[in-house]
Amino acid sequence: MTPTRLDELELRAWQSLLHAHHDVVGRLDDELRERHGITFSEYDVLLRLTRAPERALTMGELAERTMLSPSGTTRLVDRLEASELLVRRPVPGDGRVALATLTPHGVRLVRTAARTHLRGIREHFTGRLTRRQLEQVASALEAIAGEHAPH
Repeated sequence: MTPTRLDELELRAWQSLLHAHHDVVGRLDDELRERHGITFSEYDVLLRLTRAPERALTMGELAERTMLSPSGTTRLVDRLEASELLVRRPVPGDGRVALATLTPHGVRLVRTAARTHLRGIREHFTGRLTRRQLEQVASALEAIAGEHAPH
């Protein structure tokens, strides 16, 4: 029979994960908004495009890499396109698929925002842990989500 409650350690671990994620992402989002006028999710999309071949991804690839729903990705891309940070263009030979492509303005913004983002990760997350704790956190989370290559 499956227990109907989490024990104290299970609850502590679960709530710590939720609160840490909420707090760190919230701070990063606040800093990106204040300093660069973009949200954490918008920065994530721009960063994924920066790392992609020819700085372009299909909308489906973008949704998968950012862990957003297809409709959420479309709305976010609409905002970034309106700000001239990316453009959408059809894939040659397949009018059903659109490529989101970073603009030069988008490249400049993501390069500038990267400094804020990396400083924030270190200030709010990695800098609060020892190297041993970082290894333990990475190993523990990889046990759940599996290892992955940056994308």
